[in-house]
Amino acid sequence: MGKTTGGERGRTIAEKILSSHSGKNAKAGDIVIAELDYMIGQDGTSGVAIDSFRKLGVAKVKNPDRMAIIIDHSSPSPNKGVSDIHQKIREFVKEQGFTLYDIGCGVCHQITPEQGHAVPGDLIIGADSHTCTYGAINAFSTGIGSTDLAAGWASGQLWFKVPETMKVIYSGKLTKGIFSKDLVLKLIGDITADGATYMALEIYGQAIADMSVDARFTISNMAIECGAKTGLMEADKKTLDWVKAHSKRKPNPVVADKDAKYAKTVEIDINKLEPQIAKPHTVDNVVPISRLGNVPVAQGLIGTCTNGRLEDFRIAAQILKGKKVKPGCRLILAPASKQILLDMIKEGIYQSLLESGAIAVTPGCGPCVGTHNGVPSDGENVISTANRNFKGRMGNPNAFIYLGSPATVAASMIEGKIADPRKYLS
Repeated sequence: MGKTTGGERGRTIAEKILSSHSGKNAKAGDIVIAELDYMIGQDGTSGVAIDSFRKLGVAKVKNPDRMAIIIDHSSPSPNKGVSDIHQKIREFVKEQGFTLYDIGCGVCHQITPEQGHAVPGDLIIGADSHTCTYGAINAFSTGIGSTDLAAGWASGQLWFKVPETMKVIYSGKLTKGIFSKDLVLKLIGDITADGATYMALEIYGQAIADMSVDARFTISNMAIECGAKTGLMEADKKTLDWVKAHSKRKPNPVVADKDAKYAKTVEIDINKLEPQIAKPHTVDNVVPISRLGNVPVAQGLIGTCTNGRLEDFRIAAQILKGKKVKPGCRLILAPASKQILLDMIKEGIYQSLLESGAIAVTPGCGPCVGTHNGVPSDGENVISTANRNFKGRMGNPNAFIYLGSPATVAASMIEGKIADPRKYLS
């Protein structure tokens, strides 16, 4: 995008991407109709999308090469009703000639970038609220409803209200035992669950630059938990190298203008940040671990689209090496993709974690959504790396979910209570 001229103010990353995809000089508050680079659905939402598409009276989807459905939420199927939906999806995909990632391939938000369907500068929609994940690689990606997905399938376009942007700056550097999950929980705790409603986030700081791309995905994934439409980061060399390794498509990196207008700027000093914990039953109910008190846990979960990547399991394996999950506790591993599981096996991480007492489920959403695997019993506390801890989120409204980093979950499984991981890290 070119520089601004005359008295015209600069534009944010979100404004630039929506401008380039709509052919308009779009500013916050404008309504645009924009061309879509990719569209995803999952098994929890695509059944309704297929029904909505049929009602439109359109015979064929517009751009089958820009679409995928990922069966990840109930994978494998836990009952006949879900199996029928899965079969409906398989038949529709075969009829329309687009991509299906069937059971065991992984979570939609890992598969989409991992398989090269998202690159910098893209505009992507998904019938899942955590589609905002790909903002970490400089794509405007956002969750939409099933009927909107059907409209995208039919036309290759969708309307958008251009969001205002909140600029988030993490000042300082990461210290031992502090991870991207702690940074994003701190942000959500500070600004609250509706602090960035219908805004785009632009996320900056030395800590972000120092992180791997996998770690950055964790932060963008949880942008929706403070109300944001997407969580955008600039495409630096790490980003471009990562994208080149995963995609054959040409990236189109987008940077904000220096005189871009922001609705708000939030700065968070992380130099003295402790591990952060989100307490039940809201993601913004965040406290530093030193203020949590004694919280026994019966189950731990490491995985999902938030923290189910290879480096997350590496961290857990480092902490658990030579140690055991405390008797009476269950540690569940849910790799975000089959490729991650294969890499865990290759590195010996998988065997190491199993020998420490962990158990693994099929790559996919696993216990996060509460449809089948790992439903806790009444009164049990769970420490999880997932993105939500709402009442009933894991399948039982009478259980209590706490959120933390993979390191925090691993340490907690050793002690049988929520524990500070820093003592286990050299």
